[in-house]
Amino acid sequence: MLLKLAWRNVWRNKMRTSIMLGAMIFGVVGVILMMGFMSGFIDNMVKNTIQWQTSHIQIHQKNYALNPDINLVIDEEKEITPLLNDSSDVKAWSSRTLVNGMIASARSTRGIKINGINLQMEKKITPLSAHIIDGEWLSETGRNPILVSQKTAERLKLRVGSKVVLTFSDTTGEVTGAAFRVSGIFKTSSSTFDDANTYVRKADLQKVGKVFQDHEIAILLNDNTKVEAFRDHLITNINSDNSVQDWLQLQPILSTMMSSMNAGNQVILVIFIVAMGFGIINILLMSVFERTREFGVLMAVGMKKDRIRYLIILESGFLGLLGGGIGVLLSILCIAVFNHTGIPLESMAQGLNAFGIDSVLYPSISWHQYAVVSIMVFFVSVCAGLYPAHQIIKKNPVQAMAEKQ
Repeated sequence: MLLKLAWRNVWRNKMRTSIMLGAMIFGVVGVILMMGFMSGFIDNMVKNTIQWQTSHIQIHQKNYALNPDINLVIDEEKEITPLLNDSSDVKAWSSRTLVNGMIASARSTRGIKINGINLQMEKKITPLSAHIIDGEWLSETGRNPILVSQKTAERLKLRVGSKVVLTFSDTTGEVTGAAFRVSGIFKTSSSTFDDANTYVRKADLQKVGKVFQDHEIAILLNDNTKVEAFRDHLITNINSDNSVQDWLQLQPILSTMMSSMNAGNQVILVIFIVAMGFGIINILLMSVFERTREFGVLMAVGMKKDRIRYLIILESGFLGLLGGGIGVLLSILCIAVFNHTGIPLESMAQGLNAFGIDSVLYPSISWHQYAVVSIMVFFVSVCAGLYPAHQIIKKNPVQAMAEKQ
């Protein structure tokens, strides 16, 4: 009986209830979309970081991160290769020879990181070959082909077929260099990455630099959740002169941003929940005080005060279920639509690309987050009914029936 009575009381003043539900629904949808928007930023940064820069795990000589010297090559690399080939956790891996040097054209010169890559293995670990906007992927034949980014091409006034000169210090400390011809021009979602990297065949770079071992092994796993376990497995099974780091260790700033973004989402949710709670208290107080004489009659005919308290709490619970439930359902629909169409941010593309974020964003919300929002909305709604209930049950029946409406 209390359920039926509470439901009728909720809709006694349809306009007031509708306004309150509208505010709750709008708030829930807004909060979830904001959380999805912020999570989408982080997810996009993580995806692009893993794809283009770090993979899931990287192996270097232990001092290479502090001093990327050409002589600091991976120790006993031949013992690492079988571990990667035989592991079912490894999706793909690629070894690279890395050199910091200069790239020069007839127009300009600038510093660059030269990546000597295995052409077939690199295709499996990065989507570089799919992001060539002019020209073609590095050829197995031909003399010294090179891939440059669109940003580098614009600054050095290059096009496909242009000649550039790479110079750097070889393993003996002597300045060396060679002429390369632009085979293709690529563009990624990170302008910072594009500005700093160029790609050549590993054999060409090793020949010029007189270095015949690798500085980096990048590893991509089948399961993101096994990164830490596989990293620890490698640490225990390879030479201690090498360093094994996962993507979070390689990008500590991104790890900090993820933590900050999660904290930000929680703060936004708490602010909304508190504001919503006060709104429900306000609505219920007006509703309860309008029915003071009615509650007085109920108490006079024998209804216990606890049942009156439950009645008012049920009313606030119905408001929470309706507002939170409809809001979450609409949010799921909106997120599904945005995940299909994306949110275009071309007007901010330049700023986003500086942080490695695509100009089309896809919001991301987990089912756990939907559940947290739903539970918190319902819980706060129920708690919001406690104060109005207390205000009415502290009156005695005679006083309540004597009050004027």
